Amino acid sequence: MDDSFIWQPTLKLLNQDRIEQLHKAATTILAETGLNVHHLEMRRKMAGAGARLGREARVRIPAGMVEQALSTAKREVVVYNRLGEPAMPLGPHQIYFGTGSDLLYTRDAETTERRKSVLEDVGRSARLCDALGEIDFVMSFALPTNVPNEDAEPQQYYTILHNTVKPAIMTSFSGQDALERMHEMACTIAGGDEAFRQRPNYIMYGQFVSPLQHDLQAVERLVFCADHEIPLIYVPTIMPGASGPLTLAGSLALAVAESLAGLVMHQLQNPGAPFIFGSCVSRLDMHTMLFPYGSPEWRLNDLVMAELARHYGLPVFGTGGATDSKLVDAQTGAEYGTSLLVAALAGTNLIHDVGYLDSGLTGSLESIVLGAEQIRWVKRFLSGFKVSDDTLALDVTAQVGPAGDFLGHDHTIEYLRRTMWVPYVTDHVGYDSWAAAGAKDYAARAREHARQLIESHRPQAIDSSIDVTLGQLSNIA
Repeated sequence: MDDSFIWQPTLKLLNQDRIEQLHKAATTILAETGLNVHHLEMRRKMAGAGARLGREARVRIPAGMVEQALSTAKREVVVYNRLGEPAMPLGPHQIYFGTGSDLLYTRDAETTERRKSVLEDVGRSARLCDALGEIDFVMSFALPTNVPNEDAEPQQYYTILHNTVKPAIMTSFSGQDALERMHEMACTIAGGDEAFRQRPNYIMYGQFVSPLQHDLQAVERLVFCADHEIPLIYVPTIMPGASGPLTLAGSLALAVAESLAGLVMHQLQNPGAPFIFGSCVSRLDMHTMLFPYGSPEWRLNDLVMAELARHYGLPVFGTGGATDSKLVDAQTGAEYGTSLLVAALAGTNLIHDVGYLDSGLTGSLESIVLGAEQIRWVKRFLSGFKVSDDTLALDVTAQVGPAGDFLGHDHTIEYLRRTMWVPYVTDHVGYDSWAAAGAKDYAARAREHARQLIESHRPQAIDSSIDVTLGQLSNIA
């Protein structure tokens, strides 16, 4: 009989009483304070389901509507890659990592200078992510300043599709037309609308204005995604002291309320459509008025939202691998490592923003490599270790005995490649070897590694018979 088992680390903050207390606070906000929904048809639909309408766009949602939405929401969302293969089943403690979107600046891999991002940066980052096994999904990473605004997101998507087979998470802040064009592109890849519904190959990221403002564009996006069964991330960004209460508990209660309000609208539109829960809560730095990505408050947000998501039976979206530092330096390593580890230990399904620098303004290829290597470490840590008669190795220790040598033993050779974490950029060499190789710091080594991967990696090509359609939909030259 196999009596082996795995010891794996996890992280938990709230007990059941605290989870229920936070949920009750969120439902109280929805029922008593309410929210503004700037979408007439959705307000009517909510009123028909039991919500109370107030002056202008105010809607108050009773707790029963929240429970109803939770009862119809899909418990596990499966996202497929460009080839139609299942890539990310978003169930409990299934964890995936990816980049973020729309960085205005890029630190050039050749000159190392900071410059405005261009469409080619989207392609380079996507190709690098395709080559890095630690990256599971891809976002645009760069906001291209060399294409018309109305075409930016469809052209980002076209460029991503050509440089990786991995699932994409897209934004559509430029409007409904961009969303509809990107969805037609996704359906073209999948083989039609019905095929997409069965095997969704991208996720849409939706955001709205906190506190408690669901603008017309955000709700239109939500409705379109629900109707077409596009997996939707619908999350608030809250700055305690500015767009939420200064106390973290108050802002987290508000964040839960706002994401649940999105769920209610989404499930009213199409019960069972795939919805992804989450929030981004970090303190406002009152000295700089910036939104720090490396703050401990954001880590607590990811931990709490993951616990609430498990309580609700929903997939959850979080953040990791992002920093406020401007370069790949010690601060970046510290903030990448802590954020990725906490989000992963929490069981966050989708951990995004890997490779972010400069408080979400800048990115670089070397920062993606650093993020990927940190993920490699985190995945090894999360895998824990197996405990069995063979791994306890009492017979091996007895054979080697006092003052013996395990190095040449068959047991060592058998387990060496299976159990050891091996980095590809992190410095584990002696000083003389490091100096002989040019005395390069981590950023320089990561930059070289990124360039080598981009030059050597060839993503699987898109069938030419559908590429013409993709090009037309994106208006790419």
